[in-house]
Amino acid sequence: MPFLGQDWRSPGWRWVKTEDGWKRCEAFSPALEGGNNQLNDISHTVILTGDDEDEEIYSTEDCEFAAKKRKKDHCRNNTDSQCFYREKWIYVHKESTRERHGYCTLGEAFNRLDFSSAIQDIRRFNYVVKLLQLIAKSQLTSLSGAAQKNYFNILDKIVRKVMEDQYNPRLIKDLLQDLSSTLCILIRGVGKSVLVGNINIWICRLETILLWQQQLKNLQMNKQVNSGLTLSDLPLHMLNNILYRFSDGWDIITLGQVTPTLYMLSEDRQLWKKLCQYHFAEKQFCRHLILSEKGHIDWKLMYFALQKYYPIKEQYGDTLHFCRHCSILFWKDTGHPCTASDPNTCLMPVSPQHFIDLFKF
Repeated sequence: MPFLGQDWRSPGWRWVKTEDGWKRCEAFSPALEGGNNQLNDISHTVILTGDDEDEEIYSTEDCEFAAKKRKKDHCRNNTDSQCFYREKWIYVHKESTRERHGYCTLGEAFNRLDFSSAIQDIRRFNYVVKLLQLIAKSQLTSLSGAAQKNYFNILDKIVRKVMEDQYNPRLIKDLLQDLSSTLCILIRGVGKSVLVGNINIWICRLETILLWQQQLKNLQMNKQVNSGLTLSDLPLHMLNNILYRFSDGWDIITLGQVTPTLYMLSEDRQLWKKLCQYHFAEKQFCRHLILSEKGHIDWKLMYFALQKYYPIKEQYGDTLHFCRHCSILFWKDTGHPCTASDPNTCLMPVSPQHFIDLFKF
């Protein structure tokens, strides 16, 4: 036995044999590895202080203790890196077995899947924001202290990205509104121990959220000066084709406010009919029929009425995937150590709500 533990067949860690016995090899981020090497070098040096007559020589043990303390502080203060894992996947298991001991939590998955880097990818940005919104609504108290810290670090990066790139501010406003509402309710119930951590920390976080909301409210969209081809210069059939590509009614309304031509195209009954048929079933139409003054079905009002009662289909450029063969959750382009003969047949895309449901016990 190279090590002692509750799992006699190794939980997946790498072990290295040293003179003092077997030691577990933990994978840190490349940025930390460089810092660790510098800290390790300190432990092998002799520190001289004062004048030549009063020089004080520290023992190697003291240097090693100081190096370990600096390394620990460096890990704690490193807020740029979300986690210290090289693998961007996690094994999802809901029961304890001889092969794997313990359970996979939402906070553990949140730390392991590298959402901090995912928000930099425009294909995954909306997916991560929607996932944060669902966690804010119902699963915030399920996160551990470390996961909560990562949650707000990622949220801070999202707000900064929106302020710099002005990308989809409406989505972030909805997220912050849901998060502030949830925190107000949870802070009032602090006597029931519903929050992990000091109440003053949560009050500071709530104040930060309110500050972000004010910054987004005052956000001014930069007007790009371009003498080339603009959206208004496109022919009508191309503009109409663009509108038919949208899956969100608010995006259609926003685009229709750009020019009178786009407004005319955005009010097309056939456009809103296609949008309703994409998101909702026909039997749902019969329960919420809305007729115009001329006796025709008002598909635009129908869409927003049905949206209040039924969930709409969600579209994302890229999502997390779940391997049914390995029970591993991962980003598709990063891959995972699959043992199936044909891995592509085992993959299943995971929506943000499905991600939350995977960790409900």
